[in-house]
Parts: sequence; C-alpha cells; structure tokens
Amino acid sequence: MKKENLMPRAAYAVSFAVILIIEILIALFVRDSVIRPYGGDILVTILLCCFVRMIFMEKIPLLPLWVFLFAVTVEVLQYFDIVSILGLGDIKFFAILIGNSFSFVDIICYAVGCVLFYLREKLNIKVFNRQ
Repeated sequence: MKKENLMPRAAYAVSFAVILIIEILIALFVRDSVIRPYGGDILVTILLCCFVRMIFMEKIPLLPLWVFLFAVTVEVLQYFDIVSILGLGDIKFFAILIGNSFSFVDIICYAVGCVLFYLREKLNIKVFNRQ
C-alpha cells in the first residue's frame, strides 16, 4: 500500500473511532431531549460514511446517498417491527442496534448527517486540490 493512501485512511479511521466513542457516550450517559434523539441520528450516518471510506479509499461518488438510503431502509423496517418479526425482540443488543420505533424526524436527521458528510468531502477536495 502506498504511503499517500495511508493518511486519508488513517484520518477516516480516527474519525470513525471518535464518532463511535461519542455515540457510545451519548447512549450511555445522555438523557436529554435534543442530543440523544437527534444528535445521535445525525452522527450515525457520518459514522457509516467514515467506516466505508476507511475501507474503500477510492471515491464512491454517491456514498452519502447510499448511506442515507440504507438508514431509511432500517427506519422503515423499524416501522414494520423487524426485530420482532426476526424473533430478536428479547435480545436487547438487536433491539438497540436495529431500533424498534419509526420516526420521520430520524429520517431528517439521517439526511442532515449525510449532507454534512458530503459537504465535508467537497471541502476536503477543494482544500487539497489547491496548490
């Protein structure tokens, strides 16, 4: 692997790790009506985008859109109570991971997270293409 490919991969890995820690801290300690319900949903799509970019360094042109569609799919599956359908309702891990309640506001939060990631990627391209 070329050395110049390691720096962006490391940056996405660090971003992923930091956001994951923030998500865990929110889940464990935050009991408010703003950060936990909205901030976590915004961050989760950014987390997924960083995870994909950490693994696949070549540009995926519509990555934020694909992550958004994935998040919406999971949200729609929550509407149909997929955790219970799969027989995983009694396992707390899956209930938390997949979720168990549909919310249109969550979809808006996912969109915000994907837009923020997209804008960050565009800013990054502009900054590093200047020489």
